[in-house]
Amino acid sequence: MGLFDRLRGSDTPRVAFIGIDGLSYRLVADNPETFPTLSAIADDGGGGRIDSIVPAESSACWPSLTTGKNPGETGVYGFQDREVGSYDTYVPMGRDVQSPRVWDRATDAGLDATVMNVPVTFPPQRTVQRMVSGYLSPDLDAAAHPEELRKNLTESDYRLSVNAKLGHKEDKTAFFEHARETLDARAAAFERYVERDDWDLFVGVFTAPDRVNHFLWGDYQDGGTYREELLSFHAALDDHIGTVREALPDDVTLVVGSTHGFRRLRYDVYCNEWLEREGWLSYEDDDHDALADIDDDARAYSLVPGRFYLNVEGREPNGVVPEAEYEETRAELREALESWTGPDGNPVADRVVDRETVFRGDHAAIAPDLVVLPNDGFDLKSGFRPHDSVFDPDGPRTGMHAFDDAALFVDHADATVEDADLLDVAPTLLRLLDVDYGRTDFDGASLV
Repeated sequence: MGLFDRLRGSDTPRVAFIGIDGLSYRLVADNPETFPTLSAIADDGGGGRIDSIVPAESSACWPSLTTGKNPGETGVYGFQDREVGSYDTYVPMGRDVQSPRVWDRATDAGLDATVMNVPVTFPPQRTVQRMVSGYLSPDLDAAAHPEELRKNLTESDYRLSVNAKLGHKEDKTAFFEHARETLDARAAAFERYVERDDWDLFVGVFTAPDRVNHFLWGDYQDGGTYREELLSFHAALDDHIGTVREALPDDVTLVVGSTHGFRRLRYDVYCNEWLEREGWLSYEDDDHDALADIDDDARAYSLVPGRFYLNVEGREPNGVVPEAEYEETRAELREALESWTGPDGNPVADRVVDRETVFRGDHAAIAPDLVVLPNDGFDLKSGFRPHDSVFDPDGPRTGMHAFDDAALFVDHADATVEDADLLDVAPTLLRLLDVDYGRTDFDGASLV
């Protein structure tokens, strides 16, 4: 066994899941010396590249990863979603997730779950053993339950998120130091509660890698100033995972997975600026900065990342596209998106996906009509505010999310990680926990 023997007298299998926001499988594969722990898990069990979901945005990815359901079932499509029958938008939080999480299914089966720092979980649920909700929580006092957890995290300088504003500075030293301190403090908390050994399911998420990769990926890929800092940060991440692995008793299976990968960002792309210039979108006044400002002549609009909506009669309050012309208009927009090129002459879109191809479920009413999966270098923003150009090459971020470069590692001899995606994680965790579920409960399937 690990550092602590399990004395509860139960033969029930247990699982520890370490989630990572934005770990690139390509980064692991290209730098095995930086990732000895993950490389060992891949050798001893299974590991490999997996696909993310559409869209590959963290706020949509975490609900899908933890439920095994596509956004049409979870009801969460991104950091900003549209109200049904309205142009009003909102930021999805934990109570907006419309499908049961893996820890809900575990607790319903009589198991204990500790859940730490999963994005889109605020406010913390009182139905689990202990929880600190993740990104978008207002502060630690409100995010942690029960009081014992809140007290311990407060005293240990635990941080809910990295200060991304520091990454906008040309000198990234303060940003990198803050990211590393956040990583180390979170790892210490994870290790503390892993060693409590009083849970059946442990879920802990590192979000700092996403922040670091957004601002330092260009240095990594281009051999820039902070390349070694990015690698040393990930080496520390792997070391922390190794410490958790060593601490786990023999009856616990460790699973490590990421929501999406990373690739080089060349241009911030303002999709609504492009729609306006192409004659698809118009506004009531020149000082537009929100979806509510579009006028009665607008045929389409966009929300981040790369979600395109037609302004349909009867669906949107001021819809102008007749339902009878929906398919024809969507085909016209799809063709325009597929022929859209950047300043370098390369196509902006790698693929343009219809809503019914990727979104299914009771909560598909707010699904975009088309989603663009961009080619390397084009990071698709909404851009409601007036912009001087559609393409901005001078943004502070140099890394963007990659759909086909997420990673999954399962420390189990029977695991096979191939031809897999994010929706396979939840059923895999429940299979390892020996928790029953129906054949149609998930959009993915167990990899064990």
